[in-house]
Amino acid sequence: MADTGAGSGTGAPKRVPLAVRVYDELRRDLATGELAPTERLRAERLARRYGVSRTPVREALARLQADGLVQRHPDGLYLYRPRLNELDELYELRIVLESRGFQRIAGDRTVRVPVPSTHDLPTVRAQLARWLDFRDTPPEPGPDLVAADEQFHTELLRAAGNSALAEALSAVYLRVRPVRTMDVPTADRVAAMTADHITIAEQVLAGEDEQALRTLTDHIETSRAHVRVRAEQAIAFTKLGHAVRD
Repeated sequence: MADTGAGSGTGAPKRVPLAVRVYDELRRDLATGELAPTERLRAERLARRYGVSRTPVREALARLQADGLVQRHPDGLYLYRPRLNELDELYELRIVLESRGFQRIAGDRTVRVPVPSTHDLPTVRAQLARWLDFRDTPPEPGPDLVAADEQFHTELLRAAGNSALAEALSAVYLRVRPVRTMDVPTADRVAAMTADHITIAEQVLAGEDEQALRTLTDHIETSRAHVRVRAEQAIAFTKLGHAVRD
């Protein structure tokens, strides 16, 4: 039975319901690639993973499905995978969200709320230092590299002073990640990604926001092209598999 106890005594910490805890942990594990995007989300296996009964797992899966992050296939539930047209739309949304951070810094007159005059530079410096390290010691392709790439972009957007924009970008990443995780970039592509991140951060720190935005937009468009090719290959492979089974 789900633990919904509020704790006894004044000031006692309120316990998190099991379904909420499983939802948070499952969403995190899907986001970080701890669970493979191609893995069927079986309630029994997940219950063992999180040390709970199947009931809170089913409640968490239902919530993830309502969020649009999990979808039902004929043989069960899987992490959402965008179709090609949806993939293009999600990358377009990425550009809109990330560009908005620079527009806020520039002082868009349509925004009638206080905005920062510059990015949170310590945050940008921290990301620059991380990717300078990666230039010297390139990370291996895989979920950790995808997570580091996403963190660079979300932290850069958060540094523009609107955490809601960064949260919206994180939601976009979660929907794109199943395709991105299947893509294994070459060493040259990892080096190019690293160089782009370093350039963007250095341009922001130098106050060259317009140039940084152009570099960022080109970087995202390059990523979209690679991911789209990988999605097309995955679709072709899936169709071939169905044809063989038929």
